[in-house]
Amino acid sequence: MSEKSAGAILSATIEKIRDLVDTSTIIGEPINADGGVTIIPVSKVTYGFASGGADFPSKDPKELFGGGGGAGVTITPVAFLIISDGEVTLKHITAYDNAAERVVNLVPEMFDKVTSFVNKSKKDAAKKELPEDAQ
Repeated sequence: MSEKSAGAILSATIEKIRDLVDTSTIIGEPINADGGVTIIPVSKVTYGFASGGADFPSKDPKELFGGGGGAGVTITPVAFLIISDGEVTLKHITAYDNAAERVVNLVPEMFDKVTSFVNKSKKDAAKKELPEDAQ
């Protein structure tokens, strides 16, 4: 087996993958919307490649190698980073495979809602304790 031929196939396959996937594929270009809102897409990139070769019987050494290679890439949008008024929010857009995954993804949002409710309740309680003329 000619290593130069196998190496050339592998190098060409890897080079094509590099052409397809870079950091701007995963974290997309920012999109400026009305009202000072910036949206940045986030994607999941999955790729794989294979190459192989075989020696064939031949009297001519130049014809002893045969091989091939291939690659596959999947790019799936998973979320958006939304920047507005100096705050960053992450909005997931992935499909949920099961109920447990759905619950795990809801935890941060529920935590924020509970925290804001508790803070509001504390403010309301503090207002009630103040004398009428101080309010």
